[in-house]
Amino acid sequence: MNCGKYIFSQIMELASYKQFMTLVNRHSGDYRIKDFSCWKQFLCMSFGQLTHRESLSDTLMCLRANADKLYHLGIGEPVANSTLTRANENRSFRIYEDLAMLLIKQAKSLYIGDSDLEVHLKNNVFAIDSTTIDLCLSTFYWAIFRSTKGGIKLHTQIDLKTSIPEFIFFSNANLQDVNVLDLVTYEANSIYVMDRGYVDYKRLYRIQLSDAFFVTRTKDNMDFRRLYSRTVDKKKGLLFDQTIRLNGFYSSRYYPDKMRRIKFKDDETGKVLIFLTNNFHLKALEVAQLYKHRWKIELFFKWVKQHLKIKSFWGQSENAVKTQVWIAISVYVLVAIAKKKFMLKQSLYEILQIISISIFERIPINQLFQETRFVQLQDFKESNHNQLKLWE
Repeated sequence: MNCGKYIFSQIMELASYKQFMTLVNRHSGDYRIKDFSCWKQFLCMSFGQLTHRESLSDTLMCLRANADKLYHLGIGEPVANSTLTRANENRSFRIYEDLAMLLIKQAKSLYIGDSDLEVHLKNNVFAIDSTTIDLCLSTFYWAIFRSTKGGIKLHTQIDLKTSIPEFIFFSNANLQDVNVLDLVTYEANSIYVMDRGYVDYKRLYRIQLSDAFFVTRTKDNMDFRRLYSRTVDKKKGLLFDQTIRLNGFYSSRYYPDKMRRIKFKDDETGKVLIFLTNNFHLKALEVAQLYKHRWKIELFFKWVKQHLKIKSFWGQSENAVKTQVWIAISVYVLVAIAKKKFMLKQSLYEILQIISISIFERIPINQLFQETRFVQLQDFKESNHNQLKLWE
């Protein structure tokens, strides 16, 4: 790495300019554009994300204050607010959607073989969930949620071994989560962990027919019959491990095979949870541990919403909102790529915080993270688990 380059430029180099221009040409992003290209738009928006700017005008004001550095950042001349606003409103968000998916593919190749799960499995393990981003209906009129409220949902499938997203889909906030299962392509022998909002026997049976596995929680009104029970170790919090079949007229036809029902009590919180799975090879405690790791997708949502700017939007149209969110996801993945490529030991949050205050440093990234002034970082928000109870 050239030590004469700014930290910001070193991060942005992880996104291939050649591949980016292929995406721009595919969507005619630079058609009739004289100066402010899609690449410069991406750089400006990414700068705002990496430096925790609160608004579009805040981002451009910070860039103007460092006008002598813009050439070396790849931006060139200071950018007017109206120029960036028009770019976000009019240039297709699909450029940045395709870029995010390209970066995700790159990150996956770097993290092959990595896993910090308690359960050691050869299977791929994914979590599926969604988060709602509230919007003002009078401003974002297209994002209809309720009669007086607007919002969009970010549906995500994340690899629990690497914390890298696999599938992302936007919808209006009134779309039920379970409908997104129709869009997922299931991999054989993979395990899909979901909360009970995704329990739909017809859709769960599709996972079974794909030779894949699901782990979820049972609904309270589930109608079933027990076929037999296995011995469990109650000292580990396991209360029973049953093989069941569904009884209902429709449910038994939607899911005609056997399933496994496991009851577990968490000693720390006293919560009792009942899991449902079609995997008869895992130990009962391993099923409970896999569901525990579903919180990684909650951490992803929390990380992106708190540490990248998608809670306050820098445009009002659907295209502008999606552009901002896709660029935020791209920045998240770029930080994950940087962590692996530069062999950084810090967490993604620590890396982002350090980058945000060192954006104009001229020092190789791996050397930046070896400096003693960054060793004793404490009181990070990721360490606050008050909202991350094990079995909520």
